Amino acid sequence: MFLQNDVIEYLDTPGRPLRILWIDPAGAQAYTYALGIPGAVPRPASLRVLYAALRERRARLLRPDPWRAVSPAAAPSDSQRRYQLKAWNAVRALHQDLPALYLPRERAALLAACGVAHGIAPASIMRYLRRYWERGQTIDALLPDFANSGARGKTREARAGVKRGRPRKGAAPGANIDGALRALFRDAVARYAATHRRFSPAAAYRQMLAEHFVDAAPDAIPSYGQFSYWIVRDGLLPPA
Repeated sequence: MFLQNDVIEYLDTPGRPLRILWIDPAGAQAYTYALGIPGAVPRPASLRVLYAALRERRARLLRPDPWRAVSPAAAPSDSQRRYQLKAWNAVRALHQDLPALYLPRERAALLAACGVAHGIAPASIMRYLRRYWERGQTIDALLPDFANSGARGKTREARAGVKRGRPRKGAAPGANIDGALRALFRDAVARYAATHRRFSPAAAYRQMLAEHFVDAAPDAIPSYGQFSYWIVRDGLLPPA
């Protein structure tokens, strides 16, 4: 049985695998995305045909997935988090309309509407989508590329006196995000969501600062970029 995000490689075209983006509830059709091809778009595929290719050993599943984005070893900078969150908000909104997003005419209309709603050019949103589809349909797929990052897939532990990630501009080095701060972020999201119909990450962040960081030293205060990154990374955003 195929699963969403499975990667299939046909043996007569090695190096050009397909990712299964979506499988219809009836289990008859899927939409696939060709990896490693600039300008690729989702294409329909019969699951019966895909099963036959595997059964006849004309294709194989790639496991583990070599195209899947991995979590960065170093904490992303504030600018990288902002880029990721901006892309994620647009991508998440568009994926509420499946399988319409995979159809050319419908996709054009959805991109135009999303561009107006999020203040992003449709061409930029399409780049986000291609990055998301190619790299495994996870939020980490939308981070800018990290060079020379070791310990792939692991989150570095916070150590006293050692600031993770890119230094902030200005005098204060900023806060290291450890387990206690991530727990505080969870509490801040829950407290704000319990009393507001619409969730605003920026407003939840301001409320957290007012409740917990009024007298804190500047280098102990997490930035909004850190807050927004970790609430997305930890799956804390309430349903839209």
